[in-house]
Amino acid sequence: MTLKEAIIQRILNLCGEHGLTINKLSTVCGMTQSTLNNIVNGRNKSTTTSTIKKICDGLDITIADFFDDPLFQNLEQEIK
Repeated sequence: MTLKEAIIQRILNLCGEHGLTINKLSTVCGMTQSTLNNIVNGRNKSTTTSTIKKICDGLDITIADFFDDPLFQNLEQEIK
């Protein structure tokens, strides 16, 4: 799994845990729905740390909580 795929999956998992749709998550995070849709649909080349921080703030979790998930263990090496 790549980092991008892990971030997408983590966002979707957190939405499920908090009973939120992507639409509702964008509202609580203060982000546009299109930005969040582009992230979860893989249309963004990379997701910035500040964007992840906004998602964390909307979910009332820390960045450490976001990345403290087995999804982020054993990621594929992305340097070729």
